[in-house]
Amino acid sequence: MLTNSRKSGHSPIHGVIIDLDGTMLDTLPDFHVAINAMRGQFGYAPITQQQIALMIGKGSENLIRAVLALDNDAAGVEQRFEDAMAFYQSHYLAINGDHSALYDGVIEGLEAMKADGLRLACVTNKPIAFATPLLAQKGLAPYFEVVYGGDSLPRKKPDPMPLLQVCADFDLAPSQVVAIGDSSNDAEAARAAGCFVLTVPYGYNHGRAIHETDSDGIVISLVDAAMRIRSHNNNAH
Repeated sequence: MLTNSRKSGHSPIHGVIIDLDGTMLDTLPDFHVAINAMRGQFGYAPITQQQIALMIGKGSENLIRAVLALDNDAAGVEQRFEDAMAFYQSHYLAINGDHSALYDGVIEGLEAMKADGLRLACVTNKPIAFATPLLAQKGLAPYFEVVYGGDSLPRKKPDPMPLLQVCADFDLAPSQVVAIGDSSNDAEAARAAGCFVLTVPYGYNHGRAIHETDSDGIVISLVDAAMRIRSHNNNAH
């Protein structure tokens, strides 16, 4: 059973909103290659995957500013930002998905959710031009009715806007929807939208333990999430 102290009663869940980076795909190696290629164009030394893991999750603009800040003051960051973003995007699109891998249980979990009649959306802070081909390349695209990237709407997670948009698209109340993600961004967006939220412990959470994040449960895989949702719906009234 998913227990959310902010909700009265237990309405069944009909929709699931799933994050991409750090939840379905380990994309850190892609970020690593693209960012170091961009840094090389400025003559900066390569950085490690561990450094990059602390910076991802809040969208490309935030990521590139954080990377530039390793070598520049605030004025230098802004001066180089547009070039850096252009370099990064061209490098990322060239290798998008080449070094990333599905986490265990993702396809099985999506299959189980589909079998239970759940409607699925993917909401990511990754630009939509990166997210769409990546979902297709990894065989994930057919599972999702709706996909929103970080630049699809005026605001991105942790703002609730993209989650509320999915609820509207599906004609579901937020209390009938659960969001699944790996970071505080996902949890804050879900809480603000009024959705349930499940978190996975294996992704990127800005260097913080996922146990510090307010959620309705930690699931070890999307299979575990599907089973948790099924159990909730079997007990809903």
